[in-house]
Amino acid sequence: MRRFGVDERRARLGLRHHLAVPARTGVVEAARDLVGLHATDPATVYLAARARMRDPQVAAVEQALYEDRQLVRILGMRRTMFVEPVELMGVVQAACTDAIAVQQRRLLVDMIGRAGMADDPAGWIEDVEKATVKALEARGGATAAEVAKDDPRLAQQIVVAEGKPYEGRQSVVSRILLLLAAEGRIVRGRPRGSWVSGQYRWSLVDAWLPDGVPAWSLQDAQAELVRRWLRGFGPATIADVKWWTGLPMGQVRPAVAAAGAVEVDLDGTPGVALADDLDPVPAPEPWAALLPALDPTTMGWAGRDFYLGPHRPVLFDRNGNAGPAIWWDGRVVGGWAQRGTGEVVLRLLEDVGADATAAIEAEAARLTDWLGPVKVTPRFRTPLERELVA
Repeated sequence: MRRFGVDERRARLGLRHHLAVPARTGVVEAARDLVGLHATDPATVYLAARARMRDPQVAAVEQALYEDRQLVRILGMRRTMFVEPVELMGVVQAACTDAIAVQQRRLLVDMIGRAGMADDPAGWIEDVEKATVKALEARGGATAAEVAKDDPRLAQQIVVAEGKPYEGRQSVVSRILLLLAAEGRIVRGRPRGSWVSGQYRWSLVDAWLPDGVPAWSLQDAQAELVRRWLRGFGPATIADVKWWTGLPMGQVRPAVAAAGAVEVDLDGTPGVALADDLDPVPAPEPWAALLPALDPTTMGWAGRDFYLGPHRPVLFDRNGNAGPAIWWDGRVVGGWAQRGTGEVVLRLLEDVGADATAAIEAEAARLTDWLGPVKVTPRFRTPLERELVA
């Protein structure tokens, strides 16, 4: 049985996640090899791309998203927002998002019923969906606020998590747009404002992607998703695959087998890797990276000890969301934050030596210059990030 040690796993991570300097690439290639860039926090997309691009320009990311339309935002694995290459949109949709859409429709029916907004919640939702699609078609794309002006039902408010400490309100239009997007009928386009904005214009999928989205069967899509993930993140444990995909174990095991995976040894822990991906990988030169909150590499595995060590309590929040992390040669060694002045500040959590410290500080200076006047505050705050900006 092929055995993979920690050093080899870290070397693969540096190369296949395009973090080692010789492996830097373009934003589409990075998104493809990472099977998507986390997009729950809009800034993560750009900061994650910057860490991996040979020529890290905001304009290049926007070009791929909104002009060339090679990338698209989609709700996917673990009900998380990702920016995916368009060719993977159908895979993610069939493997994960179709099931999420069923859950979201059931949830919205329950919410509308509890709110007493309709005697027939399911029929009411279908009617409002038609009005939303009609409005988007007539406008040629629109924001949620613009669509809500076209039908008073869309502007109504729903109580979310009623009676709980985090109770809040959401507009009907937000829930309807989420549902239509989960069903693959509409897509998010350009945001209002800068690249850190989370308010998007919405378009019908056929208008945004005239070539359409290829249809996949559930089994084929799940096998393809797992195969691509193992190519970028493997070797890994079955638990890693289950966590990242968000699929039940009864679907994970057949998908792993269909992807062509074989058993491997991860320093005494059973793992899997693709059968054609067992050759040794040469270690790249040591590299430094400042990865953003929710970066796909920091969030990539359920079992994070091989790269995270003891730093989870200060670099992750209570819900498991990663904060900004300092990486050195395949492992997390600290955290960073951006202060109100725009300065990027660091906190090393272990002694990495003078050369590594100098490389990390140089990377922080480059990031400060790259951000310029833009201020980035993670959507999910972690203990260390809060401490650094206090």
